[in-house]
Amino acid sequence: MSSEKVPAASGTRAPSPSDLKNRQNKKLTLSLAMVLHCQSRMIFRDEARELATIVAQVLPTAGRMVVDFSGVDSVDKGGLGELVLTQLWAEASGYSLTFASPKKSVRHLFEITNVASVFDVYPSVAEAMAAMVLGETHSA
Repeated sequence: MSSEKVPAASGTRAPSPSDLKNRQNKKLTLSLAMVLHCQSRMIFRDEARELATIVAQVLPTAGRMVVDFSGVDSVDKGGLGELVLTQLWAEASGYSLTFASPKKSVRHLFEITNVASVFDVYPSVAEAMAAMVLGETHSA
């Protein structure tokens, strides 16, 4: 009979001293990103102003935010202007503001008004969050 130690589970081994040292040297990395879910329509007066206000209040703390547009049915020119101003403010302040899941009509509006190049737009919230974690932002 051999005196070698057999691992408890097949394919596993006891951690070596270098494995333990590497684990101890790794520091916990934390990041915070908020998801703001929008519903209904985005028009200039109350809705657009409310969105801009929430972003201005939360983004300085979080640093990163995804605005989920999956529930937004329409955006008017005033709402679009407010979105552009909010995006430009976030960018100038060093924050990451991305938009996710716009319906076909909203995405079309972004494209025909050429603001799609101003926004970081992703097909889903999951993809927008993944891009934030990787530090990548782009228009999809």
